[in-house]
Parts: sequence; C-alpha cells; structure tokens
Amino acid sequence: MQQELLPFISLVIPLRNEEAYIADCLRSILQQDYPLECMEILFVDGCSTDRTVDILKEAAQTTPQIRILNNARRTVPYAMNIGIRAAVGEYIVRLDAHSEYAPDYVSLSIHTLRTVPCDNAGGMWITKGKGYIGQAIAGALATVFGVGNARFRLTPHSGYVDTVPFGAFRRDLFDRIGLYDERLTRNQDNELNYRIRKNGGKIYMNENIRCTYYCRKSLPALMRNGYQNGHWNVVTMYLCPGSMGLRHFAPLAFVLATIGLPLLWLATGVSFFGSLAGLMWGAYFALDAFYSYTVAEKQGWKYLAVLPLIYPAFHFAYGVGSLSGLCRLPRLARASKKGASP
Repeated sequence: MQQELLPFISLVIPLRNEEAYIADCLRSILQQDYPLECMEILFVDGCSTDRTVDILKEAAQTTPQIRILNNARRTVPYAMNIGIRAAVGEYIVRLDAHSEYAPDYVSLSIHTLRTVPCDNAGGMWITKGKGYIGQAIAGALATVFGVGNARFRLTPHSGYVDTVPFGAFRRDLFDRIGLYDERLTRNQDNELNYRIRKNGGKIYMNENIRCTYYCRKSLPALMRNGYQNGHWNVVTMYLCPGSMGLRHFAPLAFVLATIGLPLLWLATGVSFFGSLAGLMWGAYFALDAFYSYTVAEKQGWKYLAVLPLIYPAFHFAYGVGSLSGLCRLPRLARASKKGASP
C-alpha cells in the first residue's frame, strides 16, 4: 500500500497502574512501520495511582498523536467504549498496555482487515515473563496443558478462529453490533467476538501478527489472576450465553471432581469413586510431570524446581474462581429480575 492511500486509524489502549510496562509498550507503538501521521494513539486511563499518566504526559509533549482519556469506571469495557466514541479513525486497533508489539503489528492488522473477508483481525500472543518465576510461568502458559487449545497462544497457522487477543476492527462494526459489554470486568473480548460470529461475521488470525504479553511474575499473582478469570468465566456464561467455550470450564470440572469423588466415596462406601479419584489425580500428575519436563528441557533445567507447582496452583485457583462464580449466580439472577446492574 502506498503511504498516501493508508487510512487514518485509531489505536485504543485501556490501562491502569502500568508504570512498570507502559514505557516499553509505548516505545513499541512509536516504532510501528505504520506512519504516525496516519494514526491517533488513545490511552484510556482507569484512575491510575502510580506514574503511568505522568509518563504518558511526558511522551505526549513530543508526540501529538498521543491523547489521554479518563475512565472513571476503571474497567476495560468502559475504557474501550470511551476510546471508540472518541476515535476519529476509519479503523480501531485495540491494544494492551501490558504488551509490546512487533514493528509491523499495526500495518499487518490493517492490511489483513482490508484483504481478508473478516470483521476482526488479530495474531499470535507470545507470552514472556520477567524474573525466574515469571519465565517459568511463561513457559507453562505456552503449553496445551497450561491453557487448553487457545490457538492464538499455541498454533502458528493463519485461519478463521473463534477469538483473537485484542484485535483490529472497522469503526462501523460497532455501529452495527454495538460496543463492548460494560457488565464484564473480564472476557469482554470473548463476548464481542461471539457477537461478531452471531451476526454472521468472521474473526481471522494472521500468524505473522505478533505481540508479546508479559505474564504474572509470582505464583500468588498467577493464582489471583486464575481465580479472577475462572470467576468471570461463569459470570460471562450467565450474562452472555454461548460466548465462552468448554475449555474455559475444564479447571472447574477438575475441582468439582476432586471435591465430589472423595465425598461420594465417603458417603456411599463405594470404592469405585475413590479409585476414579486416584486415576484422575494420577493422570493429572503424570501430565504435570511430562509438561514440566518438556518446558524445562526447552527453557533450562533450573525451572524444573518450580514448574510442577505452577500447573496445579494455576488450575486449582482457576477452578475455585469458577466455583465462586457459580455461588454468585443466585445473586445475579435476583439482580436481573429487579433490573439492577449485576
């Protein structure tokens, strides 16, 4: 594409308290091969209490394309809707402040939207970590045992998919199907992509579109993240039926089986339930050992000391989060009947 033919685009980046990551994220944005004069960069801040906004204001002094918008409601869907309403670009590229982007990320996203029949174009999510624990977590999250069959994490093959991380859209898509669902603290991308598919649209993953996402740096932080994801998977399933896949509830099934099978054994005295629990745990720890070995062989044997702990910690936190989401459903149902916000 010739530069004079390039459309004007809007980058929308929700963020809150990203002081540790925003400078590198911004640097990767400013190093894009898409010309700066053909874009605006909208940072939508959710009331940060660290130096995030100060860093952005300093950068805006020399880069007039940067605009800082305020998100008093703090969560991502509110931020995205604020950014989309303020955007003047023909295309919207949704970015994340916890990530860095290959120099051709934006240009490939726009090119894919203009040349492939699709309503959302995205790419591969490369997970990296900082520090010893963070690097081990990144390795674990790059396996099918860690994250299921999420193609954008695992499968470098272009094609139509159910969802992609972040994404790029034509501006008029939101006029046709609506904005982000502001009820969802998590999973707003999954719900939007479900709505695209439900309305006859397509999501396309281009394997050459690459971004680097930095995972949590400690086991407690990973467990908190897993818990919140699990919780919101159930809430999203209730509020937006059909938007979540079965893989999102595998940890819940595992936790329910872990609790339920021994209880059935104790309550009924039928040893089959105890044997089934033993087989399940034996298979789980066999997979844990196999994938821990595989990741350590690739990344370094020093990680073998912590990798076997990462998988069960993440999966159980995730499953318990989903269990808490199930416990929340009666309250959500009562709120829905009263017409109140969940």
